[in-house]
Amino acid sequence: MRMLLTARMDTETANQSVTDGTMSKLMQELVEELRPESAYFTTAEGERCCYMVVDMKDSAQMPPMLEPFFHAGGKVDLRPVMTMDDLQTGLAALGR
Repeated sequence: MRMLLTARMDTETANQSVTDGTMSKLMQELVEELRPESAYFTTAEGERCCYMVVDMKDSAQMPPMLEPFFHAGGKVDLRPVMTMDDLQTGLAALGR
C-alpha cells in the first residue's frame, strides 16, 4: 500500500546532526533503505521535515521503517494515500 511518511525533526537534535555532519548520511541511508517513490525535504511548523511516499506491504514494516526517525528525534506520521488512478478505481467501486 502506498503510504505518506511525514517526519519532523526536533530542531536542536537536527542542528547537532547538521553541525557534526551526520544529517546528510542519515537521510541518504533512509532513502536507500526505504526506496521511496518520491522524497521531499522542507519545513513544517518551524522544523525540518521530510515527506516520503513509500510502499508498505505489511504493517510489520512499521518498526524498522520508523524507528530511525524516532531515534533521530523525529515526530512521525504515516498515512495511506492514493494516486488519481487509485481514486478513480475506488470511486468506480461505489457503483454510482
